[in-house]
Amino acid sequence: MGRYGQLRSNHKIVADGQQQSASGAPRREFLHVDDMAAASLFVLNLHKKTYDENTDPMLSHINVGTGLDISILELAQLVAKVTSFKGKNSTDPTKPDGTLRKLMNVGRLAQMGWSAGIQLEPGLADTYQWYLANIETVRA
Repeated sequence: MGRYGQLRSNHKIVADGQQQSASGAPRREFLHVDDMAAASLFVLNLHKKTYDENTDPMLSHINVGTGLDISILELAQLVAKVTSFKGKNSTDPTKPDGTLRKLMNVGRLAQMGWSAGIQLEPGLADTYQWYLANIETVRA
């Protein structure tokens, strides 16, 4: 069974199908790299007083995320939509699902005034378009 990443030189996806490990039910959070960079700069530019008010010396980490999650199967369907993949998405329930949910608590960063700005579908679409425009120089 093929993978989304198997492309012809004309950039058409050639896979007949895409199989997700396990049920596809586990949920994950995804953050666009530009949002990660923006969050990092936001925290770096905080006034010390604001940072100190929102952290403790032994609890200074700040989660960066969207606060939203999506199932692995829904993600596969979204990637298929963004890439115009016409094959079939399937699951293999004989495989273990692993952790059912991984979602960041982004309340601390939101309280300081930052939230992610790039939604998943537009972020995937932009990333895929960048990939197509740079396919000759992207390392496999």
